[in-house]
Order: sequence, then structure tokens, then C-alpha cells
Amino acid sequence: MSSTTTYALGAVALALIVVIVIAAITWGRDEPAVRNDGYGSVHDPAVTVVLESDGSILLRKPSAVKTIDIFEDPLCPACGNMERTYGQEIAQQIDEGKLAVRYRLVNFLDPRSRSKDYSTRAVAANQCVAEGVSSSVYAKFHTETFTTKRPSEGGADLSNDELAALARVAGAAEPVVQCIATGAKVDSARASAQATTDALDVLTGGKAGTPSVFDGKTKIDVSNEDWVAALTR
Repeated sequence: MSSTTTYALGAVALALIVVIVIAAITWGRDEPAVRNDGYGSVHDPAVTVVLESDGSILLRKPSAVKTIDIFEDPLCPACGNMERTYGQEIAQQIDEGKLAVRYRLVNFLDPRSRSKDYSTRAVAANQCVAEGVSSSVYAKFHTETFTTKRPSEGGADLSNDELAALARVAGAAEPVVQCIATGAKVDSARASAQATTDALDVLTGGKAGTPSVFDGKTKIDVSNEDWVAALTR
């Protein structure tokens, strides 16, 4: 092998190393570390869950000093990433009474689900659970539907029976399970999700997207890794 060939191969190897290092750095930036890993979902029995008249779901202690609104679509990959990364940190803030969270669920990704109505059915399932269980059961169900059990866009999604089974595993009683399995809240969920989308449009000036987090009318920059802690300082 000539020295020219050896130098050329060395240059290629060096270039590959540089590419790998850059990719690793980029990957690290794209996948932030899970915050408060090991804490789990909301579990303080003093936390309440309320299904509000507009279909929003409020998790809080009565003494909570701040309430934020989180707009999410159950099929949204970025929503899943946010819940995976910050969900446990948010849960601890709720348990400590520093933060209350109003989940405002939308369904504009319905067309990207294989069933063409997954987001709506998942919103309905969340509403069934919020109306009939403890805060800890709802928190577990919400976490599962937005993280480990969230379908991919265009992939096989969950049937009502499968959503109902998730609720049962989370600890929901049989009436709640049947509410999901029969699709009892699907029509009302469709209406509330559309109204919530309209409200998000107003807040964002027609640039609705999920996830969106608001402190009052102020949109929170969730790309800032310390955004949850900053809300309670």
C-alpha cells in the first residue's frame, strides 16, 4: 500500500470520527435528559383532578400558587417527548403545591392516525378517566397515553378497548373503563377539542401547535431545559 493511499485512508477515518462526534453532540441536544427521573407521576392524595366544563382537565392542590395551561394532542410526537422529559418534574411540582396544570387537549392530528380519529378518542378517554378517578390514577393514565403507549403518526393506533385496558391497569374502576370502551364521550370530546384548538389559535395569533405551554397569556419557551423550575421561582 502506498503512503498516499495510507494518508487518504487516514483522512477518511478522521473525517468519520468528526462526523460521529458531531452526531453524538447533536443527538445529546435533541434528547435532553429526563428531569427528576424516578419520581414517577402525581401521587399525593391531596392533589385533585377535575374535568372542567370546557373539557379541560385540572390537576392541582387547592393551595397551588400558579396554574399553567398545557395544550397537547395525544398523537403529537413533540408532546410525547415533552412529557417523557419533563413529566416527572411537573408531577413533583404539582405534589408540592407549587404548580397546578390544566391539560387542554386538542385533536388536529386525527387525519394522521390510521383510524382517522385516534386523537379524538384519546381525548375522550382522558376525559372519562378524569371524571371518575383519583388524581394519581389519572396521572398514570395520562403519562402512559402520552409516552410509552403513544402511537406513531400513521402507525397502528389504539382501539377504544385498548385505551380502556390502559385505564384499568392504571387503577380505574369498571364504570370508567366502560365509558372509554363504549366511546361515551367521543362526541363531546370532539366538540371540546375543536373549541380548545380555536382558543389556542387566539393565544398564538393563528399559529397553533403542540405542545404549547402558557402561564396566563404568556407562552413558555419549553426549549429552555429549566422552564419548569423557572415557573416556580
